[in-house]
Amino acid sequence: MQILGDWNDWHSLLRLFVAYMLALPVGWYRETEAHTIGVRTFPLVAMASCGYVLLGSPAYHNTIDAQSRIIQGLVAGIGFIGGGAILRAKGDVHGTATAASIWNTGVIGAAVAEDRYMLALMLSALNLFALRVLLPWKMKLDARKREHLREKGL
Repeated sequence: MQILGDWNDWHSLLRLFVAYMLALPVGWYRETEAHTIGVRTFPLVAMASCGYVLLGSPAYHNTIDAQSRIIQGLVAGIGFIGGGAILRAKGDVHGTATAASIWNTGVIGAAVAEDRYMLALMLSALNLFALRVLLPWKMKLDARKREHLREKGL
């Protein structure tokens, strides 16, 4: 056993770091928008997802079936975390974008673990786009919906 590890160990550490860094902008944006889930949670989900997929990697003498079971468990676990972010209050549902972002962040980590860096980068960029750029559009649609309901007396 080598104290400093071999290339696979260093490559795994690099992948954990990349997963963390790709999720950080999404977490940072959520934090600046006064959401309770943000700069700590999103990078940790990406890094942990990457770590789990690396643990089940065929490069470490696991079968593809073992890796598949790890990914299945990961998807279910992240869904559970995301479900905790969804709230219903006064007939409205809040937190679905946060839940979807948490799920997406898990995929970012898994993609990095599989050396699918372009996929991870695109997932991160599109997640940030959906949260930041589409928010004003969603707010306008919500305002129209409220106005329409008010006109109907509901």
